[in-house]
Amino acid sequence: MSIHLDFAAVLEQWPLLLQGLAWTVALTVVSALVGLMLGVACSWARTWGQARWLRAVVSAYVEVIRNTPFIIQLFFIFFGLPSLGLRLSPGAASALAMIINLGAYSTEILRAGIQSTPRGQIEAGSSLALTPGQIFLRVVLPPSMRRVWPALVSQIIIVMLGSAVCSQVSTPELSYAANLIASRNFRGFESYIVVTAIYLLLAIGLRKLLYWAGPRFLFGR
Repeated sequence: MSIHLDFAAVLEQWPLLLQGLAWTVALTVVSALVGLMLGVACSWARTWGQARWLRAVVSAYVEVIRNTPFIIQLFFIFFGLPSLGLRLSPGAASALAMIINLGAYSTEILRAGIQSTPRGQIEAGSSLALTPGQIFLRVVLPPSMRRVWPALVSQIIIVMLGSAVCSQVSTPELSYAANLIASRNFRGFESYIVVTAIYLLLAIGLRKLLYWAGPRFLFGR
C-alpha cells in the first residue's frame, strides 16, 4: 500500500499557520516577561520577606501550581472563574495560566540561585549602606540569575511548548491551527508534521535568543 503525503494542502493554509504562530509567540513573550517578574517577586518573598503570612501564601501558591497539571490550571481559570463572576477570553485565560505556571516554577529556580549567594556579598552591600531592597536587586539577584539562567530558559521553553494545550479553550495558537487544518482537508498527519517542525524551530530559536539576551540585558556578562 502506497502512502501519498500532500504537504501542499497544509501549506496553502498558511494564513492559519501564521496566525497560530503569532499567537504562540505572543503568549510566550507575555508569559515569559510577566512570569519571570512574578518569580522574582515570589522568590524575594520566600527568601528575604519578613512577613510569615506572605511566605506562607507564596509557598502554598508554588506547591499548588507545581503539583497540579497545567491543563487543570487552565480549565480552572477559563471554566471555573466565571462561576465567581470573572469571565476571561480564551487568549487572556491562556496567558494568565501560563504566567501563573511559569511564575511558580521560576520562583523555585530563582530561590535556589539566591540561597547559594555567598554571605560575604550581602555583608559587602550592607557595608555600603545599601537598603535591603537595593542589596537584593543589585547584589543578590543578578549573579543568582546568571547561575540559574539555563534552568530558567528551559522552563520558559517548556511553558511555550505547553501553550499547545491552550487549543482546548479555543485559543487560536499553533496546535489549534493544526487541528483546524486537519478538519478541513483531512491531512492530519501532514498538518502535525508541519506544526511539529514549527515548534522545533521555535524552541531552538527561543533558546538561542534567551542565551544571547540574558547576559546583555538581565545580569551582565
